[in-house]
Amino acid sequence: MSPNPTRPPDPSAGYAREYRTAVDAAEEAGALLRSRIPDGFAARPKGGHGDVVTDLDLMAERLATGRIRERFPHDRILAEETGEHRGDGGGNGRTWLVDPLDGSNNVVIGLPVYVVGIALCVGEAPVVGVVHDPVTGRTWSALRGGGAHGPHGRLAGGRGGRPLPPSGPLLAWTQGHAVRRDDPAARTLRHTLEARSRRLLQLWAPLVAWAMLARGDIDGFVGYRAEGIDLPAGALLAREAGVAVRHLDGREFGGGFGGPDTERSFVAGRPEVLPYLLELVAPCVPAGRARPAPSRAARRSSP
Repeated sequence: MSPNPTRPPDPSAGYAREYRTAVDAAEEAGALLRSRIPDGFAARPKGGHGDVVTDLDLMAERLATGRIRERFPHDRILAEETGEHRGDGGGNGRTWLVDPLDGSNNVVIGLPVYVVGIALCVGEAPVVGVVHDPVTGRTWSALRGGGAHGPHGRLAGGRGGRPLPPSGPLLAWTQGHAVRRDDPAARTLRHTLEARSRRLLQLWAPLVAWAMLARGDIDGFVGYRAEGIDLPAGALLAREAGVAVRHLDGREFGGGFGGPDTERSFVAGRPEVLPYLLELVAPCVPAGRARPAPSRAARRSSP
């Protein structure tokens, strides 16, 4: 039977093989982490900002990048620990991003909050995003234009029209490794968010926060000069679940991995919550940037 000629094309259909590869690689890396963490691991400092790297990061990264390279030898890979792996495609514009253990600091202190993240970008635009939780064995994934899905079906954390509670929104926060502890913008943002939210979660694993937002577990997520390696997978997952993502000044946020980290500050939340969140971060918007005024509905729902 021929396909219905009036049916619109599925924009995600062209990346089905890439999607399956990302899911398989993330879940295999997660199984490796799950099997090794009870037996202990070696950790060492990474950079001068208090971060760490473990031998688990390296093993999981080697597995995930190997799976991708086997199936897509022409593509470029950017991995959290080992950097750039050039493909043999002569610059085909496709880049895989691999964060083999988002939450290494948590693992080191025995906190079971960590995930594996993999994305594929065409140019700067994410088209595939996968977040896998080795602790629970759950996977959340998204295809551009094809929606976001989890173990129980389609994710719709950005939909539903829930009003903000009187106690304020439940938010998550992340900042890039290069941000100094005394950075004035970061301090102002954190102070404001803590004062005007019910809780401000600082998970040390931004992909966990993106998955929570896509599921609807939290109301919003704010990032300041975020890391590029895990941003595309998380932003795509949230967007495909109906979450709005913007720069601090309200501009559309692309969710890419390149460019300066000053272009990777963001506000994400359900569309009806976003105006309130933009109002919260307004004091940290650089001078000269226009900020959208909060809607009347957002003002009515503000705590």
